[in-house]
Amino acid sequence: DLVLTEDQLKAYTIAEIELLLQSNDTTLKEYPTMPKPDSSLIPERHNRLIFDELNYDRQRLAEEHVRLMSTMTPEQRRVYETIMERVNERKPGVFFLYGYGGTGKTFIWRAMSAAIRSRGEIVLTVASSGIAALLIPGGRTAHSRFCIPLNVDEFSTSPMMHKHCFEAVDRTFKDIMRPYDEKNKYIPFGGKVMVLGGDFRQILPVIPKGTRQEVVHAAINSSLLWDFCEVFTLSKNMRLQTGPSTSNTEETTQFSKWVLGIGDGTIGETNDEDIQLQIPSDFLISSSGNSIAAIVHSTYPNLLENMNNISYFQDRAILTPKNVIVEMINAYMLDLLPGEEKTYLSLDSPHSPNSDVSAVDDVHTPEFLNTINASGLPTHKLRLKLGVPVMLLRNIDQSSGLCNGTRLIITRLGKTVLEGKVISGSNIGDKVFIPRLSLTPSDLRIPFKFQRKQFPLTVSFAMTINKSQGQSLKHVGVYLPTSVFSHGQLYVAISRVTSRNGLKILLTNDDEEDTNVTSNVVYREVFRNI
Repeated sequence: DLVLTEDQLKAYTIAEIELLLQSNDTTLKEYPTMPKPDSSLIPERHNRLIFDELNYDRQRLAEEHVRLMSTMTPEQRRVYETIMERVNERKPGVFFLYGYGGTGKTFIWRAMSAAIRSRGEIVLTVASSGIAALLIPGGRTAHSRFCIPLNVDEFSTSPMMHKHCFEAVDRTFKDIMRPYDEKNKYIPFGGKVMVLGGDFRQILPVIPKGTRQEVVHAAINSSLLWDFCEVFTLSKNMRLQTGPSTSNTEETTQFSKWVLGIGDGTIGETNDEDIQLQIPSDFLISSSGNSIAAIVHSTYPNLLENMNNISYFQDRAILTPKNVIVEMINAYMLDLLPGEEKTYLSLDSPHSPNSDVSAVDDVHTPEFLNTINASGLPTHKLRLKLGVPVMLLRNIDQSSGLCNGTRLIITRLGKTVLEGKVISGSNIGDKVFIPRLSLTPSDLRIPFKFQRKQFPLTVSFAMTINKSQGQSLKHVGVYLPTSVFSHGQLYVAISRVTSRNGLKILLTNDDEEDTNVTSNVVYREVFRNI
């Protein structure tokens, strides 16, 4: 029965916008043409970061902590107790949890976060990408949380961040903690307890045009900080502990060993450049003269009958090494679908803040800018239909699960906004709205700046192997018309699937003929000091 005047409604709306902006590290003060909120409607928070980190339900977290501790394996409990002892004694420490997917790295982080927050203390949980950050309560990307002064896109597709990111945070923490004790400038991360984690079998930091030596040298274990790390190796797969039967557990164990062997580079014949690997016949499918049609039919059977089934698209994807192949598969599948197609064109313009905005640019014309494709940038021409799965290319609202890599199903096609349902991450089923954004590519290989106003989306029937990191799927079709070209790509592709039966692989040679042999790339030297 609340009745508000038009002015009151406007005031509350502006105040709500201000709160949303503050939660994303900005304010209406940054936009001179926008109205200012009524200060009496904005709660006094002093330090927003501290307010947010102390605003957890301590009782609920205490209960969650008890539940998590009751299901810990002895291996996980040993790691947990070692780290928590250092936290409780207020002593410094740098730890690295090394293990493949399913060994419980995230489980340990959740338990430690619940323990510390339930006591009213602060723990900052961060990840290298938005998708990974969604797995941890209160998670944020490391770049946004710590304002790392480095090119984000260069590392955002890799779970193993560039060592310079860690070194930048280390330097910052030392500067912050030095006034409290001069000795802190000599202690890693200023004496704070840091718990890192990852899997060196996965794709290493992305270095544009980088050599093998440069890629390996960019990993965290090539940093001077690694000498201070206490490494814990997790080896027991939690997913196997609750297997439905002995036979299924044995099958899953053998499949896990095969996947790990590919990740370690111990399976196949090694030569100077790569590893020649023979794929077991039960994983292979035949191209039957049309390889794209074959991988689509295998991964998306009965496609038209399942167009209204969100879980159908939620559980499956085609993975391939290169963007050009991804675009071919997505275009093929769009043409298969019934319904009206809408094409959205971007508005591209040169961006030169130091020059006259009204000046004519005869070189960087809109037609030329339309042809540019860059990592993390939507294409000039975006084709969509209702029911099509898409993937976000930007972090929009992490609290709503809208991060770089989040998958959606398109439910409404508007002119200036798109409606969709989330089908991945922590907010599955939520209805969301995606606006057009003005995006500037950060690819250093483009020698000028320009802006592209477009929906930050790409069709995701198929995706690159690099982009699939952080995804977990029941049905995966791996399409390799060309071999993988970087460390960890084949391992990442086959480890996205949750069971052996859900993996199918299509291999073709240079003559587009079926084969059962492919190349695997593993930089074994990256494992030298783990």
